[in-house]
Amino acid sequence: MSKPYEPEVLKKLQQYELEMLKDFIKICNDNNITYFGLAGTGIGALRHGGFIPWDDDIDLGLLYEDYVRLLEVYKKDYSDKYQLVNASEFKTYPLMTTRICLKGTVFIEEAFKTVDCPLGIFLDIFPFYNVPQDAKLHKKQAKKAWLLGKLLVLKHLPFPNVPFKGFKAKLAHCATAVCWLLVNVIYSHKRLYNKILKECLRYQAQDTGKYEYFFDTVNGNSIYTKDDIFPIRNIPFENISLDFPNKLEDKLTALYGDFMQVPPPEKIKNHHPHALKFLDDDHILHN
Repeated sequence: MSKPYEPEVLKKLQQYELEMLKDFIKICNDNNITYFGLAGTGIGALRHGGFIPWDDDIDLGLLYEDYVRLLEVYKKDYSDKYQLVNASEFKTYPLMTTRICLKGTVFIEEAFKTVDCPLGIFLDIFPFYNVPQDAKLHKKQAKKAWLLGKLLVLKHLPFPNVPFKGFKAKLAHCATAVCWLLVNVIYSHKRLYNKILKECLRYQAQDTGKYEYFFDTVNGNSIYTKDDIFPIRNIPFENISLDFPNKLEDKLTALYGDFMQVPPPEKIKNHHPHALKFLDDDHILHN
């Protein structure tokens, strides 16, 4: 079970994220950019009509071309308010996602407390890349991209979160520390990032009708076809509405089983921060 928030803190955090989401939707609509809610954001919309009561982030997916255009618009027109944090902008960032962070805020997860980036309250943005219809070629691309993505994590986080405790966790961290040393000897951040991106874009020039975000915890968790995504559906979310994939329920069932059932307390997870600061605070809250 994740560490719980003070109720008033979580409510305030969710309100910040909702306002950021309103900006995001306007930017997408104004620039003809297609997006779709993912994972816990989809569960929240269907089961709770908004945020999962204990959730503290918003997950949004875009096909790669829309992802690139979105980042361009944010950098060009909204850099006074938002900071893009990703492995392209920062040589210390360990993931192949982008966080759209609200400037003037701080949100640093426990796992990221050694990462030297301007991490703030954020929207989590996931790029989906074209993959081939041929199963063998797809498997080869996905496996290579996923493994390289894990190397990027290890390059910057020698002791990442592992699904073990006690002696097993110590053994796992011994192994990750060795990998961290080897990766840093072999690769600069730029070289490794470019190698990952090259693999991700291997089939980008082809209209394959099949897409994947390669870097989930489990390889193969985020595969979509064109029919899975389109036509986009609009579903109420808090006091607004949000776009989701056409076959949202099917994708959530494949990932979580009966997602409409509230999980037991020991399976509740969030990103409870090591450090948190809102715009109107004059100090950072540490946990």
